[in-house]
Amino acid sequence: MTATTPITPTRNTLSGMDIENNPIDSQEKSRRWQLILGKDDSDDAIALSSQDQRLADALNALYDCGTSGEGRQAGLGRSAPKVSKWLGDIRQFFPSSVVQVIQKDAFERLGLKQMLMEPEFLNAMQADVHLVADLISLRSVMPEKTISTARQVVQKVVDELMQRLEKRTQEAIRGSINKGKRTYRPRFNDIDWHKTIHANLRHYQADFNTIVPEKLVGYLRQQRRLTDLDEVILCVDQSGSMASSVVYSSIFAAVMASIPSIKTKLVCFDTAIIDLTDELADPVQVLFGVQLGGGTDINQAIAYCEKKIEQPSKTHLILISDLYEGGDEKQLVARVSQLIRQGVNVISLLALSDDGRPSYDDNMAQKFANIGSPVFACTPDQFPDLMATALKREDVLAWAANQDIKTVCGD
Repeated sequence: MTATTPITPTRNTLSGMDIENNPIDSQEKSRRWQLILGKDDSDDAIALSSQDQRLADALNALYDCGTSGEGRQAGLGRSAPKVSKWLGDIRQFFPSSVVQVIQKDAFERLGLKQMLMEPEFLNAMQADVHLVADLISLRSVMPEKTISTARQVVQKVVDELMQRLEKRTQEAIRGSINKGKRTYRPRFNDIDWHKTIHANLRHYQADFNTIVPEKLVGYLRQQRRLTDLDEVILCVDQSGSMASSVVYSSIFAAVMASIPSIKTKLVCFDTAIIDLTDELADPVQVLFGVQLGGGTDINQAIAYCEKKIEQPSKTHLILISDLYEGGDEKQLVARVSQLIRQGVNVISLLALSDDGRPSYDDNMAQKFANIGSPVFACTPDQFPDLMATALKREDVLAWAANQDIKTVCGD
């Protein structure tokens, strides 16, 4: 079943017509009945595909499923992993308008509101980017008191991520190591340990089997000139499958916005566009401005970003999307190709997350690679170095190879 198949989430109707009011065949009608009514152990039950089974399980977790005349109550219980998986599934299988209805029913039927309101439950949950994505997705059906609780959880995760990523990102972007120059007051990460040990051999402490360095030797960082500002535009797909990437992108956008040597913009999109650049001083506010779910119109988003570009040769457009385009594919490729010819550094990240190899549109990824946009997925720990490489206009594909990152190769 696609995201637009007209099966209502309350499972109380069945149409014999498709979305365009055309008759449907008997097998498809049987399939829809089975999805509506739940598990069917009869001999004439059709076998569901793995995707249909996931869809059925997602609905069974929320709605009553009567079998053999006996009612059965399903539910998510009080397990945070189950809640997270279920929310991800419904965002994948249904359009945003239906997701809103299902989530509202979940608050009433499964007591999600009570779960989120209980400090004991929230403390027991693993507060991570997935939980943040779930809370943001549910905020439109939360009462004000629950939103306040959700903000506290989101703030906690944001603070932890900022502590983990902020310093490294700022150092990577603000300056690059110049190994042709030495300094005797290096930062810890810039210490040349071989030279430092050699220069301090006379301070060897035999009793402790170690050297106490009197002088540190390291590399001098080359600072970027404030008059030579680069612009970074993070163009982020906020459809349901990109939830954790949206969270990380928002954090990095906020960090980069605090660096005076670059100008940072954050644009999130599905079939609509929301420019969150003015909110970057408050990462939590940025996240609560995101609208997770919905379709995808990448072409429209790139067209919006194109209008924001002032100096193509100093602009880095980071498109973070699985490249499943719901808009004009041909125009999208032509638009990105034109930006690259103008000198814009266009990098396509299939994901910015710790979730492993993402699902993405192979055909569109190949087209992007063919026109000269590097295409690969990236972890949050790798992103600062990626941005440093991009800002220096170095070979991003060579950097990815050194990181053992699998890229989409052009023809």
